[in-house]
Amino acid sequence: MNDKRSHWMRHFLLFVKGGSIFMSHERAIDHFEYYQKLGNWDFDRFGIHTRSLTDWDLYEVLRSVSTPDSKILDLGTGGGEKLLANYPECAEILGTDYSPEMIRTANENLEKSGRKNISFRVMDNHRMDVPEEYFDIVVARHTTTDPEQIRKALKPGGYFLVRGVDKYDCWSIKLLFGGGQGFGDPVPISIEDYENILKAGFHDVVPVPIHEQEFFKDPGSFREFLQTVPILEGVELKEELLEKYVAENTFNGKIRLIRAYYGITARK
Repeated sequence: MNDKRSHWMRHFLLFVKGGSIFMSHERAIDHFEYYQKLGNWDFDRFGIHTRSLTDWDLYEVLRSVSTPDSKILDLGTGGGEKLLANYPECAEILGTDYSPEMIRTANENLEKSGRKNISFRVMDNHRMDVPEEYFDIVVARHTTTDPEQIRKALKPGGYFLVRGVDKYDCWSIKLLFGGGQGFGDPVPISIEDYENILKAGFHDVVPVPIHEQEFFKDPGSFREFLQTVPILEGVELKEELLEKYVAENTFNGKIRLIRAYYGITARK
């Protein structure tokens, strides 16, 4: 295994809205092939309806701190769907991802969107290859980062915005099955991120817990969702336990999954 792959096995932590993919810092599990094969983060086929229980929205925060002259770096951009749909018009947006397949998908989506001043390229978050003091805003959505490198990339007074998935995401189903993503992690990733951002020298660092409910249209789509994404990573998807969860978490005909995210805002 080459050094780059080993590096990501040590540090990779990826989360996907509506379909989480998680790897803790401690575990050396390689999801590179899975990540490449998936190609994009479009989970519309599952018919997920999301209800937010927290008044914190990454894209609202981003719009509030950006101007038409802003230069924005988006880390862990995936297939670019969220960026193209939610990021404001500004001077420049660069979306990066360590997966060439994701960047290929992002460029295809960019061409369809007709948006301007946006580019995508492959980059490892922990080996950032961008100019120093160039960006006004750096956004990290559901991916690991190196806050010290991000601080170097930001202009003085620039913003660092984070949205991630915490240890207790989907906790009720993990408890029922006795395992899953981050089940045994001693420290939630939200705490690690918060402390690392402070240690890197950022100020005005504000962490926010984010709670959402996701509702699936039927048991079949819910089962397919769990088989597609590794929320219950390393755990056998026993039918009797799945039926128990569905029976206890069905409301008005829809199956509920409780999500636990976190947001962090910080300034250089």
